[in-house]
Amino acid sequence: MTPTPAKLPATALSGPQKALHKLGLVRDIDLALHLPLRYEDETRIVRLGDARDGEMVQIEGQVTHSEITLRPRRQLRVTLDDGSDTCVLRFFNFYPSHQKTLSVGAQVRVRGELRGGFMGREMVHPSFQLAGGELPGALTPVYPTVAGLPQVYLRKAVLGGLSRADLSETIPGQFLSKNRLQPLCSLHDALQFLHHPTPDVVLTTLEDRSHPAWQRLKAEELLAQQLSQLQARRVRAAMRAPALSGPAMHGVHCTLQEQLLARLPFRLTAAQQRVCAEIEADLKKRIPMHRLLQGDVGAGKTVVAALAAARCIDAGWQCALMAPTEILAEQHFRKLISWLEPLGITTAWLTGSQKARERREMLALIESGQAGLVIGTHAVIQDKVKFNNLALAIIDEQHRFGVAQRLALRSKMTGEGQESGQEPHLLMMTATPIPRTLAMSYYADLDVSTIDELPPGRTPIVTKVVNEARRDEVIDRIRGQIDEGRQIYWVCPLIEESESIDLVNATQTHEALSAALPEVMVGLLHSRMPVAEKRAVMSLFTSGQMGVLVSTTVIEVGVDVPNASLMVIEHAERFGLSQLHQLRGRVGRGAAASACVLLYSTGDAPRLGETARARLKAMVETNDGFEIARRDLEIRGPGEFLGARQSGAPMLRFADLALDADWLAWAREVAPVMLDQHAELAQRHVLRWLGGKAEFLKA
Repeated sequence: MTPTPAKLPATALSGPQKALHKLGLVRDIDLALHLPLRYEDETRIVRLGDARDGEMVQIEGQVTHSEITLRPRRQLRVTLDDGSDTCVLRFFNFYPSHQKTLSVGAQVRVRGELRGGFMGREMVHPSFQLAGGELPGALTPVYPTVAGLPQVYLRKAVLGGLSRADLSETIPGQFLSKNRLQPLCSLHDALQFLHHPTPDVVLTTLEDRSHPAWQRLKAEELLAQQLSQLQARRVRAAMRAPALSGPAMHGVHCTLQEQLLARLPFRLTAAQQRVCAEIEADLKKRIPMHRLLQGDVGAGKTVVAALAAARCIDAGWQCALMAPTEILAEQHFRKLISWLEPLGITTAWLTGSQKARERREMLALIESGQAGLVIGTHAVIQDKVKFNNLALAIIDEQHRFGVAQRLALRSKMTGEGQESGQEPHLLMMTATPIPRTLAMSYYADLDVSTIDELPPGRTPIVTKVVNEARRDEVIDRIRGQIDEGRQIYWVCPLIEESESIDLVNATQTHEALSAALPEVMVGLLHSRMPVAEKRAVMSLFTSGQMGVLVSTTVIEVGVDVPNASLMVIEHAERFGLSQLHQLRGRVGRGAAASACVLLYSTGDAPRLGETARARLKAMVETNDGFEIARRDLEIRGPGEFLGARQSGAPMLRFADLALDADWLAWAREVAPVMLDQHAELAQRHVLRWLGGKAEFLKA
């Protein structure tokens, strides 16, 4: 009997049991929900005379010959005759038990891929057993596994978990009788069928997950996700945050926000004004804001963040802004200082590369409350950073941070004089627009603000797809841009040579462009450079002294050089669609016409792969970040879109947001009613599907 993994202490686990834990198969329900990758049909015997080459078949016959040969390599060679034809079985790895079972005269049952050849038909490493005994009544499942976990052991473990798991109904009957759920089988019957489908099933309905049993699982999974997200939202609604309703200094006639708006050299777009109003309404409440601010590249999210920070500081509290890279953090720092310092706001700067003395000075400013705004990288959430009265946390490019990092920033609200149990308001920003189905599912616990228009004056970017063979033409184009006083980005995917990936790296490209453009200053920027060197390179490029910047993707977000008018992306076929769009957004920030050249290489292949072609085609056809996001979701699914946001929470395993929008709508409708009217069933449902990872459990 296979022991239940959850009931064994970690120190007592065997190799296969440790492998079960590695797969996350800890509870009986985990095993029951571990569904097959595919199925093998062991329900029937096929005559060799009727079988076709290339088929997976099961045959029975008598061993007529068995020998160990040494040429062309050591192998066990067995001849099987089923009365209609013969077949050779080859085993390159074998044991004495193989020879014993497959001895001359033995009647055996064999399953494998039948191959034709010059020497006749054969199977290589088929599965085998003695003939006789009843054939299975259902297809044999083949499960996802890891090293050290044989299929035989895993099948027994899953079968045991399936028999022990509580599969009683958690969805009230009133919801099962609505929409499309009524004709579906119970969860118990759905799982029993999917683990052991009958031979007459149409296999395509299992492969494309359109079978009613699959539909039941999709509905259950999406409902668990919606219940968890909705409960997380309600838990936050019960928390308290500072109400940032007005200036701390009574009698002040002009708020910091008004002063900042008066100093800006541009007017806010209607979309910026709308999202500012949404954020301001949240900050006035005693409930912690939990808002995602999304907007396309160059839509003006930073000024919205600055206005939110000004309101926070004006109310007598501190604000923290955390960015994923030092380049992006410094970009924010310089821009915000230019806007806020003239208003008398002290800004502190924190990164991991700071000198000890500067860091001590910054920590003192933060702890005393003198620094109204703190900007930095992950250094902002380190233990030594003590805020005096943090009330607003802003996280840029939020998908690059994990759940634990965001929680660490929220937990910084521990300064003296603050009410216990208070949470800071949280504003997360992303330049990767979230497709609607993702916002409805993975971001259902957030309020979403969208800047859906670009500031006036942004020039459209013309995107061209160019074969690597025309590299010299691209360099000629660069010369033309330099002559017009413009600047150029050239982005490469690697820093050093890689034996496994034959790509031109940034260092080689820098050398080649320096030689081709001797009259131009060509800079190099990559993540492994010392911080001081990175800062010096960026300073030269930002000031206009450097004509061409060869870089890895460290310039993907945040870099703002209006004079840059040409972006060349080398080996563009290797980049993701959203990343290509982010990189393209580094140009087109000034009045000059801008272009993005996507250099591609097919290597030894005759043409680009289908996915790469779809990405490059999308880049040429649209500059709209929301359309790019929609196509990116179609191409690669939600996993990379979410980044680290869902660290600690499982992705959807069964439902497909692109195909199951109807089930998502059903789950969104059912979830609030279940929480209000069937709270116990709702909790059981979420525990079944999400276990200890559920937001539900944080109540």
